[in-house]
Amino acid sequence: MKWKEQLLQLTPYQPGKSIDEVKKQFGLSEIIKLASNENPFGCSEKVLTVLKPAESTFPLYPDGYAAELRTVLAAHHGVNEDQLIFGNGSDELIQMISRALLGKGTNTVMAECTFPQYRHNAVIEGAEIKEVPLKNGEHDLDQMLEAVNHNTSIIWICNPNNPTGQYIPKKQLTSFLEKVPADILVVLDEAYYEYVVADDYCNSIHLLKSFPNLIILRTFSKIYGLASLRIGYGISLAETIRALEPVREPFNVNRFAQKAAVAALSDQSYVEDCKQQNREGLEQYYRFCRENGLTFYPSQGNFILIDFKTDGNDVFQYLLERGYIVRSGRALGFPTSVRVTVGSKEQNEGVIKLMGDYLSSRLLLPEMIPSS
Repeated sequence: MKWKEQLLQLTPYQPGKSIDEVKKQFGLSEIIKLASNENPFGCSEKVLTVLKPAESTFPLYPDGYAAELRTVLAAHHGVNEDQLIFGNGSDELIQMISRALLGKGTNTVMAECTFPQYRHNAVIEGAEIKEVPLKNGEHDLDQMLEAVNHNTSIIWICNPNNPTGQYIPKKQLTSFLEKVPADILVVLDEAYYEYVVADDYCNSIHLLKSFPNLIILRTFSKIYGLASLRIGYGISLAETIRALEPVREPFNVNRFAQKAAVAALSDQSYVEDCKQQNREGLEQYYRFCRENGLTFYPSQGNFILIDFKTDGNDVFQYLLERGYIVRSGRALGFPTSVRVTVGSKEQNEGVIKLMGDYLSSRLLLPEMIPSS
């Protein structure tokens, strides 16, 4: 087989360990998963109500245009219906954009430590990848501009950034966009948009008229609690959406995801409640870190990156064996850290206690006790 050469060196995406896998491996009866930035409170009851009678539609293809969802979502964001494109999660939209714009002879600019699917898809398409180190956990926009040249096709901005939770204020973002050449697409990935509380965070939809080379990605996988149904969407000018549509697979968003998304949008009080509980959960982690002298990035997402100043895999394994799945920072570019999804109050208390136990156990290690 004449596989693309770049595929032979590329590792597939590695999801976190499943709950059933960890139960079996360590003989545990209860597992708390805080590794994938899912909503610990699930989805709105309105979603469950609309999905219960949906089994009669099993034999039917979904609406390839997503007409009902398109109408509701356009009204929700105050945009035209032809400004939306839907994907099987934001991941598919990233794949579509990469397929449409990247190839040999092109390059793409992104942060060094950010959502890995930007890089992954660029490798598949054979594009040159220009990764710019973060600056204090934030995108270094000046250096990203320096990396741009006449072969650049896409700039990726994750805002808030995964895995640090840091964000780009409106003033800096606008200034950056003003300097990007008009023929380069800027992808603003706002998967955690609904969790943000910062006053100077930008409502990026208002920027679309000024910057036609901008596309915004959002998802129903995070605060809306629909990760298993896989549905994300992009917002841009109609011309950009028209150019991307031929890349989209037909019927790519299933019927149940469309129905669930419509119902989820109708329950914004649930979204606000999840946002508030997430803030309270982050404060639990902030207190723990301050009390134990651990450094962390204040987060605008539903996760926190904590630096334990030791091997992140060691912390991950300690928690895993005791029934808590988090994400080691080693795979995220932060080898001495772990990323923890904010759970319910009780889930946070449980993992925080174990992290405290881990710190205490390290103080008792023989090699850390001074010899007499």
